[in-house]
Amino acid sequence: MEQGSYSCGDDVLADMSQADERVQRALLSAVVEPGDATISRLVNDVGVLATIERIARPDVEPALHARLYQRLLNADPRRDLHLLSKLNGRVIIPSDADWPSQLSDLGLAAPWLLWVRGVPDVRVAMLRSVAIVGARACTPYGDRVASEFASELAGLGWCIVSGGAFGIDTAAHRGALAAGGRTAAVLACGVDVSYPPRNESLFEQIAEQGFLISEVAPGAVPHRGRFLVRNRVIAALTRGTVVVEAAVRSGSLSTARAAQELNRMVLAVPGPITSAQSAGVNQLSRNGAHVVTSAAEIVEAVGELGADLAPAPRGQLGLLDHLDASSRAVLDALPARGSMSAGEIARQAALAPAEVMGHLALLEMEGLVRRRDTGWSLVRGALLRGAPH
Repeated sequence: MEQGSYSCGDDVLADMSQADERVQRALLSAVVEPGDATISRLVNDVGVLATIERIARPDVEPALHARLYQRLLNADPRRDLHLLSKLNGRVIIPSDADWPSQLSDLGLAAPWLLWVRGVPDVRVAMLRSVAIVGARACTPYGDRVASEFASELAGLGWCIVSGGAFGIDTAAHRGALAAGGRTAAVLACGVDVSYPPRNESLFEQIAEQGFLISEVAPGAVPHRGRFLVRNRVIAALTRGTVVVEAAVRSGSLSTARAAQELNRMVLAVPGPITSAQSAGVNQLSRNGAHVVTSAAEIVEAVGELGADLAPAPRGQLGLLDHLDASSRAVLDALPARGSMSAGEIARQAALAPAEVMGHLALLEMEGLVRRRDTGWSLVRGALLRGAPH
């Protein structure tokens, strides 16, 4: 290695040794891909500044130097931080008060920092957050379900987290925004980059009402590896991941796998067995994912134990649902055909004769029984209308 390039490394180290940790981590995020296992171990073992030194010096870690040194020279963390501040953004690092501590569940795979555009504070919003992910090429069914679930959850104070992609992601973000709630898009590009470009206006709305979050520096463009790696952040930030639609090879299934590895809830919305876009999510259900069919069931699954219970599903109220137990006993005592005296009804219902006469009078007023010369009989048409479906 020529002495000239070595001195360039010395210049970087001299600059970074005077910089605070936020600038150091901003440099690292511009140089190293998120989730790089080698760098993660170094940061954990020797710290951020010493990791930058390993990259800068060819005599310490030659392989690391060869792989990352040129990117180190081209990076300008102060420029990136200035650009972010012009977008009303900020960098948060693990020592900050608004750092989401649940990211530490990722262990060595935890982010070094988060580039954020949006309202404060991320940590509080993520305390009650749920991810909604799924197919980019979703069906109208998936679009509607994701939007309605997100809207209802946001209305209940939950932050909706997704990836900003077309399809289910977009439907989830829009549903939360429509309800006036919070939503966060975890991006595989810089928070100043609109990808997909057609979602630019959506991203601006999210930045005003929620959060745009990324591990990579401003200006960074997305690629396949970054999409897959960022899914672990979506899973770690939230209390559970809802998969609405996913084909068998859908990238959203990697978010579900990450959630499962983190012991987060994996929730599957069942879809038609004839739909290829539901094949992957239906497979999740077979493999033990929690099946959900409403926003209330999602809250019950990921909310506070015993406090966020979903109401039991109920059918339409029937004509007889308002009757008390004694009135029902009187009705049950009457024969399906023919009539019966009040005394016989009292014996069958195990009630006092006077009490039975009171119930019969009320039931007659409701049009459910009729008095005949031979006794009391059911009004069959009325009972059929009141029968449960």
